[in-house]
Amino acid sequence: LASPDVLGISGGASAAAVTALLLLGWDGPAVSLTALGGALLVAGLVGALAWRGGLAGQRFVLVGVAVAMLVQAALGYLLTRADVRDVSAALVWMVGSTASVSWAEIAGVAAAYAVLLPALALAARAPRLLELGDDAARGLGVRVETHRVAVLAVAVALVAVGTAVVGPIAFVAFVAGPLARRAVGTGEPVLGVAAAVGAVVVVAADVVGQHLVPGVRVPVGIVTALVGGPYLLWLLRTGGRTTRGRTDR
Repeated sequence: LASPDVLGISGGASAAAVTALLLLGWDGPAVSLTALGGALLVAGLVGALAWRGGLAGQRFVLVGVAVAMLVQAALGYLLTRADVRDVSAALVWMVGSTASVSWAEIAGVAAAYAVLLPALALAARAPRLLELGDDAARGLGVRVETHRVAVLAVAVALVAVGTAVVGPIAFVAFVAGPLARRAVGTGEPVLGVAAAVGAVVVVAADVVGQHLVPGVRVPVGIVTALVGGPYLLWLLRTGGRTTRGRTDR
């Protein structure tokens, strides 16, 4: 459940971008930078509210869900106060779309990722030890809270940069992780595979969105949501059954 759309991080970017569009009258790079700030602000708020001597996964997710609901309420209020002629531009920042991305924006994302991906590679060494539990990780010399905050900070920055350009593309992070884990098996490094799966999902959804309705391009965020909802139900349905020759208990 710890995906950016469930935790409200993508929603924070949406709310900030819609505010910039509808209330401030901004457009172009200013909206993208505002969306970036909104994602980082919501992530910081979730982390601060969930912190009680450390970050526990369950509390972090529950606080994120609550903040996501507040963000959605703010978005709904903004839309009710907006001129109907401006709503269409705001909707792009609510469903996610790759249709209007420019090469300049792609270059900006590439520059940001050139810094963030090496940082992620360094921060990602700890999660495999953290999967053993906090006590075992501490016994192996891992500074648990420091590494957890570092991983979350890099992950939030990656999500914020991407969302600031294309908007919130729902369910990609939610789908990519479990699919990657099923592909490589338990105990194997999954981060790189999950990134590749996410890229394939977005490209495939974009192709489907271009041809789903003749003459109409459906935003990629709508297609991924249509796929992600049934996939969540399927995960809940099959959870605990035999997987790859063994039973999860």
